[in-house]
Amino acid sequence: MGEGRRSALLILAVVVMVLTAEATTYTVGDSGGWSYFVSGWPQGKHFVAGDSLVFNYNPSFHNVVKVSGGGYNGCTTPSGSKVYQSGKDRITLAKGENYFICSIPGHCEAMMKIAVNAA
Repeated sequence: MGEGRRSALLILAVVVMVLTAEATTYTVGDSGGWSYFVSGWPQGKHFVAGDSLVFNYNPSFHNVVKVSGGGYNGCTTPSGSKVYQSGKDRITLAKGENYFICSIPGHCEAMMKIAVNAA
């Protein structure tokens, strides 16, 4: 095998490794789970599209709703929003801003919401 072909294969192998790198899974709220006052949890973390967020909570008392920026800021659940209720929800991040709230009355206002920007 020629030196040029060997170099090309090495470069291709590195590109494939980068493109197929394992996505990171984050547990929202760490050991405290999805709870009140979790809105600051994303600070200092670097998220990329394809990473997963795991929301752990008691489904008798909470839920997770993927909302728009307006839903996040206004603590509202727009029509057609996806509501998660398993208590162990795993959600893959899309590129850009991703917003999540708890839609139980008063919970979002108690900062049970997060905004995550994925590169």
